[in-house]
This record gives sequence, structure tokens and C-alpha cells, in this order.
Amino acid sequence: MTRMGVVGATGYGGQELIRLAARHPRLEVTVAMTSSTGEESRTLPALTKIWDGDLAPFSIDRLASETDVTFLSLPDTASASIAPALLDRGVRVFDLSGAFRLRRPEARRRWYPETPELSLVPVYGLTERRRNALEDARFVTCPGCYPTAALLALEPLAEAGILTRDVFIDAKSGISGAGRKPTLRTHFSECHDNVTPYGIFAHRHAAEIEQELTREVTFVPHLVPLDRGILETIYTRVDTTTTAAQIADVFAHAYEGAPFVRLRSDDLPEIRHVTHTNYCDIGWRLDETTGRLVVVSCLDNLVKGAAGQALQSLNVALGFDERLGLT
Repeated sequence: MTRMGVVGATGYGGQELIRLAARHPRLEVTVAMTSSTGEESRTLPALTKIWDGDLAPFSIDRLASETDVTFLSLPDTASASIAPALLDRGVRVFDLSGAFRLRRPEARRRWYPETPELSLVPVYGLTERRRNALEDARFVTCPGCYPTAALLALEPLAEAGILTRDVFIDAKSGISGAGRKPTLRTHFSECHDNVTPYGIFAHRHAAEIEQELTREVTFVPHLVPLDRGILETIYTRVDTTTTAAQIADVFAHAYEGAPFVRLRSDDLPEIRHVTHTNYCDIGWRLDETTGRLVVVSCLDNLVKGAAGQALQSLNVALGFDERLGLT
């Protein structure tokens, strides 16, 4: 059994990780910790009879001695210091924060100024698109929830040379995407019966999408009154010689044998079809006369957009069946 630790286990992503890992036949959750050294040990009521271990205060020594791989479900600044310390002590690290996602120093300084330069370059854990790089990886930076939905939809089109015009991403996320710590923006009275755009031209996930796609996009996220789920409606234009059959072939080729991408074609995805699963559903419509293309990508932000994809990447890194713990 591979010994697994989770730091930040009280958060939404951390608890989802434990819930999934507890049913994984090749993993044992040996340590689950808060991000603070000062908290007393306690239980996680939501995980009773799923994982009955105690939640412990943070200890790098325990992680180094009691885990083979540690998942960090922490704020960026915390992961920026903890990940290097664990790597130095021989522990595999899967980081769910954004601390190490951006490779260009100037972008990293803007969005994640606390992140140090490391000699070990992390693998970007977009499992379906980076499978070869993930094999035997020791340090994985897990993609953000919005970028996961966008890149799974757009990368195959870009790779096929179809994506040549401006790209507009209208993204909507449930409240859990903002994390467990309450803010004015996530207060019930602010969110209920409301849809709010935010972070226009000022969201770090835009930088992440542009880095991986190697092109500019217009990314507009919205907060919607749902617990979980992301739906992105993506607009662009393609050459009028492009056919709907070509679009379908591109996606079919890209995700042949991919167990967690479901191609919906013109049966467009809905959030309710992916919640509590590790699936990303992708649908599309093409107006062949004008070249207008709309792609809809949908996933659960806590599973495929966070804990589930992280576990899927671990499965690939360790040579396991990538479906373990996720179906």
C-alpha cells in the first residue's frame, strides 16, 4: 500500500481527497492534517465510517516519516513553502494550490509572489493531456478548476490547427470554488438568487489557460448560486471550410480511451450530470455557414477540477489503473 497524507484536510478539496482515497485499493490515508501547528487533534464528522482517523495539527516530520506521497490542499502561500520542504525529504508532492502552476518568472511574480524557484520543475497535472509527463512524476502541480474545463475543451482544437481566431470563455462556478473561508462575496445573502461576474482581466486562471494554450483568451468567470460545478461556454470562429464532422473527429481522436472525458457532441452538457463525479463533459455546436463554434465544457470543481484529477494523476504517476478510487 502507498501511504498518503493530506494537508488542508478541513477544506472542501481536502475532504474530497480523503473521501476518494479511502476507497482506493492501493492507497492508505495515514495522515490528515490541518494547515496549522497549533490546532488540537479532532475528527471529521462528514467522513465518519468512510475514514475514521483523527485530524492532526501540521507536522512536516510526520509527513516525511509516515507518507510516501502528500497532497497539499492549501492556500498558495502555504504550499509555496511546504512543497519544497517535503520534496527535499523525499516525499512525492501533489499540490492543489496555484503556487507552482505558472512557469514564466514574471507571471509567477505577479500572481504567486511567494513561490520560490525550484530545481525540480513540477509536471502540470492535466491528466488526459499530460499523461506521458506524469509517469513516475515526483512533483505535480494540479490545474485549477476553470483551466481544467477550458483546456480539455480547447487544446485538441488548437493542436489540430482549428483554433485560429479570438477565444471567449464565459465560465460559471458554484460557491465551493471560492473555498471554505467565508467572504462578503460568498455570503448567502450575496449569492442567493444572484449571478455575479468577477475578476475580468484580473483572474490568475486566465494566465494559466493562456500559458498552456499559448494564446490569449478573454476569460470572464461568474459566481452562481450552486454548491458545486463549473460550466464554461466557449465562443470562437473557425474557417468556413471546417465541418462539424471534423470537429467531432478532433475530439474523438484526442479522447479515445480517456475514461473521464465524455463527448456529448450537440447534446450539450449540464452541471447536474457531472456533480460528484470525475467526468468532464464536452459538447459543441458549429454553424458551418458562418464558422461560429460554441463549445460547452462542464465538470465538478471539487472532483475533476481538484481532488479527483489529483488522484487520477497520482494513479498515472504510480502506474495504477487511472480509474482507481474514482469510479
